[in-house]
Amino acid sequence: MRFVNPLPLLFGLSTLLAAIPAWALPTDREQPIRVQADSAELDDAKGVAVYRGGVVITQGTLKITGDTVTITQDKNGDIEVFTSVGKPAYYEQKPAEDKPVVKAYGLTIQYFAVNERIVLIDQAKVIQEGNTFEGEKIVYDTQRQIVNAGRATGSNVTTPRPRIDMMIQPRAKKGPAEQGAQ
Repeated sequence: MRFVNPLPLLFGLSTLLAAIPAWALPTDREQPIRVQADSAELDDAKGVAVYRGGVVITQGTLKITGDTVTITQDKNGDIEVFTSVGKPAYYEQKPAEDKPVVKAYGLTIQYFAVNERIVLIDQAKVIQEGNTFEGEKIVYDTQRQIVNAGRATGSNVTTPRPRIDMMIQPRAKKGPAEQGAQ
């Protein structure tokens, strides 16, 4: 493996991070990207960058952590898959100024840039506005804003969970004065 200039891969990473609109503040895309890790292996010929050791990636309100983060690119330098592995790997981002941070966990977190899909595998959990969603595997299509959850077939999971588990908080009821104002 040869070490090369990290700028093309970092530019590709910025393209990846800018493509997560459903869970992102619009201003996050305008912020600089910071990657911190104990080590990095960059192979421009193969289009693979591997960051190891307490990896932390930030851009605006976005934060992704993992023990190992791998970024793969196609021949044109566009991001194909971004994979964070940890115990657990972690993702957080503020979706809007008036919304709390969305938090996601999984032993593996993958982002598929082509179809803008986030996949949480093994001990998967999403927390948003007090609501929780847990299972072996959670898939979030950011374009269509569709979540699918269930068994992680074909994957070795450390904690089998044959069923998903959701906790949905009740919505705050409006008082009589607020209801009449509508």
